[in-house]
Amino acid sequence: MARDWADLFLVDDGLAAPAAGGGERAAARRGMFSRLRENLRKTRQALGAEIQATLFQEIDEQTWERLEEALIRADVGARTTARVVAELEREATAGGITGGEALTARLTELLAGIARVGDEHVDLRAKPTVILMAGVNGTGKTTTSGKLAHHLSRELGYSVVLVAADTFRAAAVEQLELWAQRAGARFVRGPDRTDPGSVAYDGVRLAIEIGADVVIVDTAGRLHTQDDLMGELAKVRRVVAKLIPQAPHETLLTVDATTGQNGLRQAQLFSQAVDVSGLVLTKLDGTAKGGIALAIAGELGIPVKLIGVGEQLDDLRPFDAQEYARALVS
Repeated sequence: MARDWADLFLVDDGLAAPAAGGGERAAARRGMFSRLRENLRKTRQALGAEIQATLFQEIDEQTWERLEEALIRADVGARTTARVVAELEREATAGGITGGEALTARLTELLAGIARVGDEHVDLRAKPTVILMAGVNGTGKTTTSGKLAHHLSRELGYSVVLVAADTFRAAAVEQLELWAQRAGARFVRGPDRTDPGSVAYDGVRLAIEIGADVVIVDTAGRLHTQDDLMGELAKVRRVVAKLIPQAPHETLLTVDATTGQNGLRQAQLFSQAVDVSGLVLTKLDGTAKGGIALAIAGELGIPVKLIGVGEQLDDLRPFDAQEYARALVS
């Protein structure tokens, strides 16, 4: 079964309590997997055709060549692809894989294992928990911030402060304010073009004063090649730590799945500027390159914690490595 929000959030006494009962929760999980499978259809069609071609054929050298090409086209990444194909070939030679169905099952296991790295939870045990949102313009960072606030409020009943530290784009500030109203969250903004660090500082200070559970700081979108803006992001992190030494407790990087291998480069450079604790992989519904989650996890060891598969509120969901691999391959 796919993970739901109760599996994602780590609170004082363990995992968060599920919002729904057992039957309702199971039905919701099945619905999540169905949606995920549909959203990854483009990637699966590109990858699955090569796999299914082996179902009634003998596995031979061409099998590995076709599979390698398919994984690379799906943006699993050359290094990760080489690891997977080498392991499958080794097991096939040893007699552990004898046909296409066994190959599909074992490929699913290997991809899930690669995607399952680091801590998959969003840790909310600190009060307040500070979550720093980062990413390139256009990746869905502000929308993700708002949706996350809404889910925290709806699933856990938590009080949330949303901070608009993107002081250079009025549209982003207005968008986040609408999400704050929708989620019942407090909203903090500063004058246009003011120092983002000071706005983040004010937001965290307010969260402390009112006893809020979580504060989400939406930073300005920036290209990973813009050194000055990357330095500004690091400054926001330092300013927040002046109020709460361990903050930010989570730094989530949004990556647009449609950018393919460029997303891997983004993750590399952002993680050099700030300690990225997890990824939000967005726009999975519009790409045939859904394997980028595996490239990032396999090469950088950064866990994917959330995925975005559409524009609706419920299209932001916890990442499940096993279900992702199944949806990608089967």
